[in-house]
Amino acid sequence: MAVGALPPVHFLILLVPAFSGLVWLADGKPGWRSAFAAGWWFGFGYFAAGLYWISFALLTQPEQFAWMIPFALVGLAGAMAIFPALALLLSSAFRVEGARRILLFAATWVAFDWIRTWIFTGFPWNLAGTAWAISDGMLQFSALAGVHGLSLLTVAAAAMPAVLTDSGGGPAFRRQTMPVIAVFAVLGLVWGAGMLRLAGAKEDMVPGVRLRLVQPNIEQKLKWLPHLREKHLLRQLRMSIRPAGRDTAAAPPTHIIWPEAAVPFFLAGDPPRLAMVAAAAPPDGLVITGAPRMDSSSRVWNSLHAIDATGRVVGIYDKFHLVPFGEYVPFRRVLGIAKITVGSKDFSAGAGLRTLRLKGLPPVSPLICYEAIFPGRATDRNDRAHWLLNITNDGWFGRSSGPYQHFAAARLRAVEEGLPMVRVANTGISAVIDAYGRTLKRLDLGRRGVIDSGLPAHLPGLTPYGRLGDWILLGLLALVAAGGLWRSPGDGNLS
Repeated sequence: MAVGALPPVHFLILLVPAFSGLVWLADGKPGWRSAFAAGWWFGFGYFAAGLYWISFALLTQPEQFAWMIPFALVGLAGAMAIFPALALLLSSAFRVEGARRILLFAATWVAFDWIRTWIFTGFPWNLAGTAWAISDGMLQFSALAGVHGLSLLTVAAAAMPAVLTDSGGGPAFRRQTMPVIAVFAVLGLVWGAGMLRLAGAKEDMVPGVRLRLVQPNIEQKLKWLPHLREKHLLRQLRMSIRPAGRDTAAAPPTHIIWPEAAVPFFLAGDPPRLAMVAAAAPPDGLVITGAPRMDSSSRVWNSLHAIDATGRVVGIYDKFHLVPFGEYVPFRRVLGIAKITVGSKDFSAGAGLRTLRLKGLPPVSPLICYEAIFPGRATDRNDRAHWLLNITNDGWFGRSSGPYQHFAAARLRAVEEGLPMVRVANTGISAVIDAYGRTLKRLDLGRRGVIDSGLPAHLPGLTPYGRLGDWILLGLLALVAAGGLWRSPGDGNLS
């Protein structure tokens, strides 16, 4: 049920029976084993239903990888389920009741989600706060406390109705309803403050910059076929050089942006194809594209290339946060399996976040594929960019909920950092997102086309989250957990 509140469904009310029901399940059979089991089974269902689309990636070469589907789906869901299991185990270890029980549950849940963000390279997919991608107003809270802060509010509100047990009416029932009313009032205040922030938001654009985002919509099964790769490249070239539409007053683009791995060749070492791509670059502008890169020692990177009209590669960014089993195989010698992407070699990891300074553009922080899902790791804190560029290929996941979930996570990075994001995807969703997380222009999943747009300006100052990162979240977690553990003199002995 909780998965039904996530993108693209956004049936938010389902969070209430999901999380309130989980609290009742844990409290119905006291004991650490029951609490752990309730959390694990909830987590298993949540991640299996929410991440079903990973199996689509294994169907691009079904003869080689289809056998892995049950192992991948069950294995990933089972491993991720350990986090909610530990959260429920810890929150149930303290014998507190009523609203305090819920506050402690919400704090431990989000604490383990935060750990999930970075442990074992991290996988912060489908955090509860992403359910609010349907509301620009609610998303503004992440500029203060990040998506985890939004998750804390969400889980507390969704689980608080669990205090409404059968009390026979009267004063006891009224006392039980007060915390429910209070937490939903807080949600309302957060939404109101967010809408007030948006009411004063400016819609400035960077002068002199016109972007063209190219979404070629190439099916993943066809993308790397040797006899079609040249055709795919030509398709993107034609889309890049066609006249601008009437909606941009026929202003020509100054910069062309293609998706991740848009060029299915080792571009930097391929002069003829490099010249082909350069032919699409506007005068005094650039083509920015994804393409694999290989050095003299045969190491391979998943990279972004910036190419000027003369065919020079004037900027490179190498992806550093690689996808396990997609871009490299952990414990390859032990497991004895190949990665699911093209080629037998594992990709090498890049040096880390980098701010590129490219001709005619403000400083940019590139993010390739799922690098955009990590809160607090969207731009170099010591060399802050003015905008975020996410190139990706969600074609692996077909017409599923995966690309919508990915897009929602990317929007949250824009709000958290107060930086606009330009997102260019092979099969969608491509979009121009302003520094408040609002989608200004969008090309939906499964469509071929281009977006011609200006570049939104960044906010003049740092957001609280951009300045302090997760320190605000950790303070909120400590405060909420303390509220759950605090007892007045009349509460009796909690032990």
